[in-house]
This record gives sequence, structure tokens and C-alpha cells, in this order.
Amino acid sequence: MPLQPGDSAPNFSLPDADSNLVQLTDYRGQWVVLYFYPRDNTPGCTKEACSFRDFYSDYQSSDVVVLGISTDDAKSHNKFATKYSLPFPLLTDVEGHVATAYESYGLKKFMGKEYLGISRNTFLINPDGKIEKVYLKVKPDNHASEVLADLGAIRAA
Repeated sequence: MPLQPGDSAPNFSLPDADSNLVQLTDYRGQWVVLYFYPRDNTPGCTKEACSFRDFYSDYQSSDVVVLGISTDDAKSHNKFATKYSLPFPLLTDVEGHVATAYESYGLKKFMGKEYLGISRNTFLINPDGKIEKVYLKVKPDNHASEVLADLGAIRAA
């Protein structure tokens, strides 16, 4: 059964672009936007990352952590983050274990070829470590503003 709002967010420990280990439990007590994306430096992924960058000050002022995860290695993440001035951690899940735990890794098709890869999904995790909202097959254009608006509505409720 897919992860649902109210489920505990699977904990993880992954290296960031500077090889520092990041654990989800490090952010207990804060809201976390955990977004999975297929590849560094590809059009949709760049658009999505830059959108989170452009809204990052709004996320920070709301005390919300943004974490991006892909199967790219630290060197690729470093280049990507530097090229686009990304102010939030990009985590390296080379084997796809964390993406699998979040049901965001599996068989994909592109131009008639099948391969294993990450699906563009996002999880909004509340300060208690529970999944608050799940976004599947995200469209990268307005996603960062959509999550921010949803977060505002959830907090206001």
C-alpha cells in the first residue's frame, strides 16, 4: 500500500553533496519538504530545483527544510548545486534504497526503453515525522509554490 498522509515518514541517512550524512530525524520538530527527482542538470529537474531555490526564503521564513534526493553522486550534485546556486541539500541515494522506501523508485519508460529510475514525487512531512501530504508525478513548473500554499493552508487549519 502506498505511503499515505498520517504514515510515519521512513527515516534515512544519506550523504549530501559534501559527503555530510543527513538523517530525516535531524529535522524532527520542523516541517520537511522531501522531493525526489530523476537527474541533475535535466530540463524538468533543473526547473523544479530552481523553483525551490526561488521560493527558498519563503520556506526558510516558515521554518521549513527542503531536501532533494536523486540517484546522482555527490560530484554531480555539487556541480548542479553550484551551477544553479541551490541553497538546500541535495542527497545522494545512488542505490535508490530511500527512493524505494518512499515508493519513488521503479520501472520507467522513455522513448521505448525501460529502465529503473526515480519518479518525481514529493512528501510534505510534519514536525512529528508523519507524512502530511503526498504529491505524485509532480509537474515541476509551479510545484514549489503549490507546496508552500498547501503548507500555509494546513497550518491555518
